[in-house]
Amino acid sequence: MSTARRSRAVPLAGAALASACAALLAAGAAPAEAGVRPAPSPGCGSAPPQAPGESRQHDLTTADGTDRSYRLHLPDDYSPDTPAPLLLAYHGRGGTGAGTEEFSKLSELPAAVVYPEGLVGTGDGERQAWQGAPYSPPGADDVAFTHDLLDELEAGLCIDRGRVYATGKSNGAGFTAILACAASERITAIAPVAGAFYPDGPGCSPTRPVPVIEFHGTADATIPYPGDPERGLPPVADWAAARAEQNGCRPDPHTARIEPDITAYRWTGCDRGAQVRHIAVDGGGHTWPGADSYSGGGRTTQTIEAHEVLWRFVSGYRLPASDRA
Repeated sequence: MSTARRSRAVPLAGAALASACAALLAAGAAPAEAGVRPAPSPGCGSAPPQAPGESRQHDLTTADGTDRSYRLHLPDDYSPDTPAPLLLAYHGRGGTGAGTEEFSKLSELPAAVVYPEGLVGTGDGERQAWQGAPYSPPGADDVAFTHDLLDELEAGLCIDRGRVYATGKSNGAGFTAILACAASERITAIAPVAGAFYPDGPGCSPTRPVPVIEFHGTADATIPYPGDPERGLPPVADWAAARAEQNGCRPDPHTARIEPDITAYRWTGCDRGAQVRHIAVDGGGHTWPGADSYSGGGRTTQTIEAHEVLWRFVSGYRLPASDRA
């Protein structure tokens, strides 16, 4: 049985519920300190490739000569003179950047949001996918692609290099866990949703503990919450507990039922304040919490908005200059 499931959720009501929800979902463990200067990218001062408030597709040729693409959204208040936080959002298997933008609502956030496009993988049909899964594109190095993508974005936009975050759904969510292991010198924090945490990725050897907030429905029929041994998928709560152990957190999480269908687990006492949080959606399917368009099979909760919750968590972290590539 997982560490998370051994801790009994405490039901709350009224003002106590609101207070617990704010404490467990809103507050980052290590908020970006007031007065700390941003880390401007080389593109600060340059004219952006598109107007603020727009979403647009862009092409990229990687260092190894592979043609790739991504969708970029700039916030309404984007300025070439003010370093903006950057959020990478990876679609699920068979998904697209545009589809993820539509259901996730991530483009409503006060950040530049990038929706990378995966390469076509193996298995049934021509479906875009990411490194680390059994159906991943043969020979794809999406970690290297992410580095090339960040290089291009930081050269052409005014990005705060200390506030680069990654989220994704399903296969894309699983890939954010690979990034936390293989690119911790550039990725400040991750927020996987309905993650497919296959064991096929590279070994995990981050240069620093990476904060994590993770969401998963307990009735997910695609990536089962209790795990799927035949596919090598771990129980989701166990995966979160393992991340907490890797981050040096205390073993027993704080738990609370913060909504009628939401239980939040929060591991604290972590090395360098790198908390781990697990948001379990009772009866939730393979879906994005708060989505008002199709995001996967099963029930979609409307009691929380994943884009708001994950942003309140990840945006409180800043990658120190000593840790950056």
